[in-house]
Amino acid sequence: EDLVHFSVGDLPSRGYGVMGEIRRQGKLCDVTLKVGDHKFSAHRIVLAASIPYFHAMFTNDMMECKQDEIVMQGMDPSALEALINFAYNGHLAIDQQNVQSLLMGASFLQLQNIKDACCTFLRERRRSLSICGFFSIRQLAAVGTCKKNQNPLTPKLPTSRASLPQVFEAALAWIRYDRDQRESFLPELLSKIRLPLCRPQFLTDRVQQDDLVRCCHKCRDLVDEAKDYHLMPERRPHLPAFKTRPRCCTSIAGLIYAVGGLNSAGDSLNVVEVFDPIANRWEKCQPMTTARSRVGVAVVNGLLYAIGGYDGQLRLSTVEVYNPEMDSWSKVESMNSKRSAMGTVVLDGQIYVCGGYDGNSSLNSVESYSPETNKWTVVTPMSSNRSAAGVTVFEGRIYVSGGHDGLQIFNSV
Repeated sequence: EDLVHFSVGDLPSRGYGVMGEIRRQGKLCDVTLKVGDHKFSAHRIVLAASIPYFHAMFTNDMMECKQDEIVMQGMDPSALEALINFAYNGHLAIDQQNVQSLLMGASFLQLQNIKDACCTFLRERRRSLSICGFFSIRQLAAVGTCKKNQNPLTPKLPTSRASLPQVFEAALAWIRYDRDQRESFLPELLSKIRLPLCRPQFLTDRVQQDDLVRCCHKCRDLVDEAKDYHLMPERRPHLPAFKTRPRCCTSIAGLIYAVGGLNSAGDSLNVVEVFDPIANRWEKCQPMTTARSRVGVAVVNGLLYAIGGYDGQLRLSTVEVYNPEMDSWSKVESMNSKRSAMGTVVLDGQIYVCGGYDGNSSLNSVESYSPETNKWTVVTPMSSNRSAAGVTVFEGRIYVSGGHDGLQIFNSV
């Protein structure tokens, strides 16, 4: 009877409103978020209370919790500003112009309720959005925002890591789902695909032979343009730049792995570290089971392969693979030859190792590895023995340049 509970129900909401006004006046702000040339001042306590990403950043003794200015890489400035305002007032305006950037930003900041709202917006307006509008959001699949049981009226679009054949097949599958209503969109849709960068065999055997393409003269013109890119290189400067420039991901930052190597004493290491450009920090991963320097490294299907190398005593033929989701290493089939300092590339889902050093001499042998069968196969050797050569893939071919054979350094390719 002597105890009275007093409360003001709207105090939290009014408090956020006051903090928003204080922010607009530029008072008591203790952190600045920077995207390019844009800067946004805010209060750490509000960001941490409303946005999971900042809660983790400011409450787990990360280096950013002590920084006055934090660089936000890979975010659209207008989307970041809108999401900061949302943290203060709980309101967000979503339209066709900003839904993509808001969805990417909400995924990055772990705002699940906003991600759901953006996906709902897209699903409800799928009929009014143009097909090219849909295709421009294909990268959103990479952040895991749309539900797997989505209505088939919405194209099942490849992720930002998809190959050009996958993009082509996804486009045609969308057209065929309602061919009568959608076939007229095909020329516009194909014009947004980088057909000139497809392999000539795919253009000839798949694209050119498709019945939808064969029935459309505008589509046939696009295929001819792509074939001319391969047949007449002198015409390449006249093609639209976007069609001949490989697509790169500017919205989703990747990770950089440092695998093995040597320490200052010259000892081979089994240490593996990963760099996060967004957080601007290195972290240690699970170490390899074997110390490896001069190791070949390749990535296939989201798995990282550490191939051969030198353990400080012997050249290695063993191979192990890292699963970043499990933070674990496991062994796979060994190569046919021991080698370090070899060139390593991926072509059509196969890993190729070229040359290297076996402890006695430089090698000209080349092996390919199939992750599906877990088998190494010896393929045609190079014409020269090479170790420490540069290796790259271009238009379906492997180029091996430079290197040395222990006696001379090459400039040949």
